[in-house]
Amino acid sequence: MLLASRSFESVCVDRLKQILRQLSLFLTAITLYLPVSADVVKPALVEISVYTDERVEIEIRTSVEALLTEINGRFRNTTESPNAEAYDRFREMSADDLTVAFRSFHDRLLNGVQLAVDGKAVPLQIAAVDIPPPGYTKVPRASVIYLEGHIPRDALALTWYYPLAFGDQAVRVRQVNEETNQWHWSAHQWIREDRPTDPFSLTEIFGQPSQIKVMNTYVEAGFFHIVPRGWDHMLFIMGIFLMTLKLKPLIWQATMFTLAHSITLTAGVFEWIRLPVAIVEPLIALSIAYVAIENLFLKRLSRFRLPVVFAFGLLHGLGFASMLTDFGLPEGAYIQALLWFNVGVEFGQLAVLFAGYFVLSIWFSRESTFRRWVTLPGSVIIGWIGVSWCYDRILYFWT
Repeated sequence: MLLASRSFESVCVDRLKQILRQLSLFLTAITLYLPVSADVVKPALVEISVYTDERVEIEIRTSVEALLTEINGRFRNTTESPNAEAYDRFREMSADDLTVAFRSFHDRLLNGVQLAVDGKAVPLQIAAVDIPPPGYTKVPRASVIYLEGHIPRDALALTWYYPLAFGDQAVRVRQVNEETNQWHWSAHQWIREDRPTDPFSLTEIFGQPSQIKVMNTYVEAGFFHIVPRGWDHMLFIMGIFLMTLKLKPLIWQATMFTLAHSITLTAGVFEWIRLPVAIVEPLIALSIAYVAIENLFLKRLSRFRLPVVFAFGLLHGLGFASMLTDFGLPEGAYIQALLWFNVGVEFGQLAVLFAGYFVLSIWFSRESTFRRWVTLPGSVIIGWIGVSWCYDRILYFWT
């Protein structure tokens, strides 16, 4: 009996060591692809305001640290750049010290960007640079660079150029008549190449955009909000997927998630529901952790799984609404833009789900094998990321 007991213990120890080695390899591989400990490289948000008294004001919301260290859209996160250490030094600077350091970049910025009306360049100057305190240094610091100039009252259209060396950008234009209190935003243009924007009309900016343009713009925005930028939403979808390889329960969970986030996306955009981002973002991260932890302790879907997915879908919808509100909706085409954005989000979610399903179902056709080698290690990783993000977001928003 004693020999049998020792033999059994030996087999268990060897088996545990084998599982730990496999889990270690899995964690190492995943860590190479998930930007959880570095600042994500984000595009610049450029807003150009054209006033009827011939003033033009440009706000560039970007990372001053990334500009100084030439970290742009070529990199997924700052650690991939050879200038990562310099970025970290700038990131820890006070607002005043970073403002002084950025002055050396002023000429390069003005020589690099270009605003043109009807094909003629408009001289610009830097009016101010607003750099916030360093705050929590594990997340990017969003600074605002203000440019100003003058354009003729009879201008018909404008274009904007922001070098790709400075990063990707999203641009929109606003025409303002302060006397009559009239204003209107154009649709965004997402620029990921080294080229100027397409012309923004200044005479018909209050007109309706074509339905084709609304569809293309907002389907693309919705899709890219999931793949590749929406890591929190992708991880939640992956957490749903890891419970089972069976297609029917997978479709039911995806349907519940879609229905829920569609409700709060619509309600959030029209401001029927408003929750502070400081509450929504940590809870979204917590939802990722919860689904992953449930995968570890349950071998099959519980009767509470669908209501839980629906509830968390409501949270994620508020996150989508926040992004879409920042992106902007065209006047007179709110409903169309909202619907097409939702379609883009669904395309992104389906891309994640079906890519995972068809790839992994080839290698792991047996449920027990799939759980041992995919569900358990994958859920450990996703759960750890969710808890880590929740902690980081609580520190960022509440300290």
